[in-house]
Amino acid sequence: MDLTPDLRSLITGFRTSAAVSAAAELGLSDELASGPLSLTQLARRVGADEDTLGRLMRVLVALELYAVSAEGAYAATPLGAGLRADVTGSLRPLARTLQDPATWAAWGRLTDSVRTGDNAFEALHGEDVWTYRASHAEANAIFNDNMTALTSRVAAAVARAYDFGGLTSVVDVGGGHGVLLEAVLARHEHLRGTVFDLPQAIPTGPSSTVSESVASRWSVAAGSFFEAVPSADAYLLKKVLHDWSDERCVEILRTCRRSLEPGGVVLVVELVLDRPGHELESALSDLNMLVLPGGRERTAAQFDALFVAAGFGPARLVETDADVVILEARATPAAATG
Repeated sequence: MDLTPDLRSLITGFRTSAAVSAAAELGLSDELASGPLSLTQLARRVGADEDTLGRLMRVLVALELYAVSAEGAYAATPLGAGLRADVTGSLRPLARTLQDPATWAAWGRLTDSVRTGDNAFEALHGEDVWTYRASHAEANAIFNDNMTALTSRVAAAVARAYDFGGLTSVVDVGGGHGVLLEAVLARHEHLRGTVFDLPQAIPTGPSSTVSESVASRWSVAAGSFFEAVPSADAYLLKKVLHDWSDERCVEILRTCRRSLEPGGVVLVVELVLDRPGHELESALSDLNMLVLPGGRERTAAQFDALFVAAGFGPARLVETDADVVILEARATPAAATG
């Protein structure tokens, strides 16, 4: 049995990623949203060379992102429509992250990271990815848009899966544009909530699509979760801990514990390594953490070790119908009074 074609596809997969990323950066799906266009029209719309755009489109048609008619008109397929900027959960921001030269180059240092254990991005560029984004406005904007889009894909599932009854206030720690908080407040009308993040990440207000009720219970605060977080009886941390080393995760959790109201909970929303049906996804995300922010994905037992070190008991794992789980941790009696 000749496995060479399958192995070759795995080896050269970066070329597919680059082609899809180029489609996203050019905004091809957005231009095709109103109907088919000829190559000449499409090239003019996106500001591309017609010949080289045609070469890219040949690949994208083969990947079934777009279709071309006998007359040479291109149209987006349902798959390609996922790259439109105006669709809920758009993957265009994710694809565009590869257009950042610093990100692309960091993945080329994966082998060095495996050999040394060092973070590829920082080893290559001399600064961590957070410092880099703070001084590169376009990369930071794309990252924030990506977090918003990816969060929108799991927010409703998290809001459905967890019973927020008995809680009154929730802080979305590292919450970016507040998509998760909005979903939680929309489903649990007794809650009030705050988005907490770095100044370059927080929104000026809730999205224009939220109800008047959600907007009235929604607020925002800026700061560092290594220093202090607003007081609340529930903290949401969606894909925050996976960005950081064990030591830094314990610091974040201790910051939350110090401001946690009595009887409150910390709700960590993350991928979990080796979760049935999500093994490859979480393993690849683990490599992404190694290359870019320098963190890691973890098993449920590894999360428990972090909770215990920060003064919490082992977590109760709550399944969702998305790719993430909710890990509910409560402060131990000694930590709660200490």
